[in-house]
Amino acid sequence: MTSAAAAPAAAIAARRRQTRGKLTQLEQAITQLRRERRRLNVRAIAERAGVSATFCYENTDARALVQAAVADARQRRDQGAQQEHERIEASWRERALNAEETLTRTQETVFTQRKRIGELMGQLRDVEQSAPADSAPALRTENASLKRRLDQMTREHRSLQERLEGARSNLRFAEKRIADLEAQLLEQAREEDRTGAVPY
Repeated sequence: MTSAAAAPAAAIAARRRQTRGKLTQLEQAITQLRRERRRLNVRAIAERAGVSATFCYENTDARALVQAAVADARQRRDQGAQQEHERIEASWRERALNAEETLTRTQETVFTQRKRIGELMGQLRDVEQSAPADSAPALRTENASLKRRLDQMTREHRSLQERLEGARSNLRFAEKRIADLEAQLLEQAREEDRTGAVPY
């Protein structure tokens, strides 16, 4: 009787040791996959640990271990995507702000130059009326020079305006690209839930 009773107890103890060994293998597999930056899901963890996926689903401790690893991996992936999104958005926002600031400064400079040119043109007309005839060529040369400066400032203003529009367009494109990538990540996560995630 004693030996008959001891047989089931020994089998139970052996099964428990085997289960503990599998749980240790699962923990090691999760650590390795994290270190290698591999995707964590039930199949990958079970395959690396050398245990069946059924064990990962049916054993309470194994299921909790795998669920925690998958959830942690998903959270890390989402955080990484969010950080990348914020980095790109901040970069484009900074470029747009710099372009806006440069454009504002240029507009102020153009306005100041136009005002100054208007004042000089008025002075020129006054001088032409009272100055001797031989000073007119020098005044016309100065007038032409001022007009060239005005044209140059206008061209620079137009160029900066085009750069600003380009920066805005790039920002819109980056935001659309980020939205597409976030949608892909969400779809990928759903696909993993359907194919490899542990059901709660």
